[in-house]
Amino acid sequence: MTSFVGRRHEIAEIRRLLSVSRLVTLTGVGGVGKTRLALRVAADSSRAFDDGVWSVGLGELYDPGAVVDAVLSALNLREGPGAPETQLVEYLTERKLLLVLDNCEHLVGPVANLAETLLRSCPDVRILATSREPFGIGGEAVLRVPPLTLPEARQRSVAGGGLGHYEAMTLFTERAATAVPGFEITESNEGVVAAICRRLDGLPLAIELAAVRLRVMSVEQILHRLTDRFTLLTTGSRGAPSRQQTLLGSIDWSYDLCTRVEREMWGRLTVFAGGFELDAAEGICSGGMTPEQVVDVVASLIDKSILLREETGGAARYRMLETLRDYGVERLQETGEFASLLRRHRDWYAHLVLRAESDWISSRQLSWTLRLDAEQSNIVAGLQFCLTGPHEANAGIRMAGAMYPYWRGRGKLREGMRWLAQLLAVRGDEPGLEQITALYVLSVLSGLHGDADASAIYVQRGSALAAQLGDRTAAALMDDAAGQHALITLDARAACEHFESSLAVFRDDGNVLYMIWSLSGLAAASDAAEDWARSEECQREMLALTESRGEFMYRGWALWGAGMGAWRRGEYSGAKELVMQGLQLARSVDDRTGGAGCIEVLSWIAVDEGAPRRAATLMGAAEGLARAGCSPSILYPRLLVHHDRYEEKARGAIGDRAFEAEFGRGLGMRFEEAAGYALDERGPTAAAVGPGSTTLTRRERQVAELVAEGLTNRAIADKLVISQRTAQGHVEHILSKLGFTSRTQIAAWVIERRQGEP
Repeated sequence: MTSFVGRRHEIAEIRRLLSVSRLVTLTGVGGVGKTRLALRVAADSSRAFDDGVWSVGLGELYDPGAVVDAVLSALNLREGPGAPETQLVEYLTERKLLLVLDNCEHLVGPVANLAETLLRSCPDVRILATSREPFGIGGEAVLRVPPLTLPEARQRSVAGGGLGHYEAMTLFTERAATAVPGFEITESNEGVVAAICRRLDGLPLAIELAAVRLRVMSVEQILHRLTDRFTLLTTGSRGAPSRQQTLLGSIDWSYDLCTRVEREMWGRLTVFAGGFELDAAEGICSGGMTPEQVVDVVASLIDKSILLREETGGAARYRMLETLRDYGVERLQETGEFASLLRRHRDWYAHLVLRAESDWISSRQLSWTLRLDAEQSNIVAGLQFCLTGPHEANAGIRMAGAMYPYWRGRGKLREGMRWLAQLLAVRGDEPGLEQITALYVLSVLSGLHGDADASAIYVQRGSALAAQLGDRTAAALMDDAAGQHALITLDARAACEHFESSLAVFRDDGNVLYMIWSLSGLAAASDAAEDWARSEECQREMLALTESRGEFMYRGWALWGAGMGAWRRGEYSGAKELVMQGLQLARSVDDRTGGAGCIEVLSWIAVDEGAPRRAATLMGAAEGLARAGCSPSILYPRLLVHHDRYEEKARGAIGDRAFEAEFGRGLGMRFEEAAGYALDERGPTAAAVGPGSTTLTRRERQVAELVAEGLTNRAIADKLVISQRTAQGHVEHILSKLGFTSRTQIAAWVIERRQGEP
């Protein structure tokens, strides 16, 4: 009775599966649109079945023994002598038809038995089933129906085409126009509608129920009231099954189909924010179960479409749609477990962060970085819990202090400063090593962020507390902080003195991470003081410490510094090799500050090699990264002196106009693109599309291929070892360059290019 929206990819995949498998089961959470999708595919496939397509609705059937009778009735067969199942098999044996078994989740056992019997006995019968969990029998092909496509948070319109090409937005618009004739998406309401669709997880049932509310509310009012979505979304079609007339009724149905243990686990898993891995579920939510039992229950919740499984960085992660999570939180709060689970959640993630810090200088640094990337929502939730009182704040300060290597590597300076300031305000003034570590981190992050006054204040506070505490490690930390402050205020001599003092203590303690911090600072300070021998000595020690342990980021910094030393001595070939190695490491961990520094040095080498145009492009790329908060001059202040000299040389060689053109080209490059250019990874470019000369870069072609494989932005980021934001940027650039408005168009374009290649 209403239009069918989107689902082109799913329709094509179901038809493909039906061509190779005789049983295809569509699974997914209630309200995701399994029935509509199955009926659409069935209608489209009718010509392929000589004896037709037959739909059997089982949603309102509660007697397991009546399943066969329901199928007989749908086929318009009268009851005859003998067993009903025998009669059904005899009728279908010689027929070629598609049987659609709809809403099977509450009758999985008897429906699975019947399906297996029919498939064994009736060679030309195929079955398309919808269920919130699969049948689990041989030969079954399962397609998990995803929510409708929807724009990500803060995503802007692509190529002036708005966000209407997303399926969730289209569905809302069409149903809203039915409720309020004339409704349409405009620039003024586009963001609000997108927020509604995200809040409802792209679930068709929820979106349709929300659109109906436009009869009495504006889109802004609907969004505001979705804080209690189960109360708001209560007016559905009278013709729909009772469980699908309200969002709450749909989820109640799933909850009732779960066992007691599954219901308990559903509630406990809502403590996670954004997703989780299996070890976290075992450590926080076991409730006395063994790890093997936890695995079984998690697997069962996946089968029942309560949990979604995703692959991230080589590890399986699980998440719950926010709609199901909100429902589970309400059930959990009824048990009295909620507060204790929040504390267990905080403790587990605090331990994870501390393990990451202790293992940071190792070959596992990249995997730790990716894990912390994935766990950001859980870490933030843990830190938020720590603001509830002074005792909790102590744990939060330890946790935040341990996040420093990650925050600095990822350029999350403001985030670290904000959390530490809040936690220190809650904690109180009793001196302790955790508090001094927090002040150390605050001082360094403030300095890197350009607030030298705040950096000095935190150094003074931390130094006073360290003296009061009488702890040599605490005093050394504040010496290091004082060195960092002196470095950013261009007092190179004082910086060297502070770093030498802290380094001696850290070396005695055997703390490799702290040693590297002081060595890095001392190398930069010595370079600024023109004590190049000491600077290179620090770089060599830093390189030895990191290389022997397989570390990435600081090793990249050391290679960058060693390359500058070789360049300074006129060893251009050796310098180029060292700096390019440093850039490769920086790219592998998305270290844009170190990467910008390497690109800057490569621009000077390009001038010396007689390639001023290339030098101008590289200078523009380095400047673009610096403007994005990744300035390498934070680590090596003297870079600016060398830059000015080499920019003058490049301008003199090619003229101001050509220099500005090449500089602007580099300025517009993203980090991945700039690094590839600096490393001479030219590769083939994409063929021109359409009447113009639009081309894709090598990286954009890689991303387009992955889009064609059906990967999400997150999965593309994991595959290419880049950030999700970078992956999203690549996709948006591809859409803009090719003049497309959807990922499906990208996929079609890739396939056409493959077919056109020899």
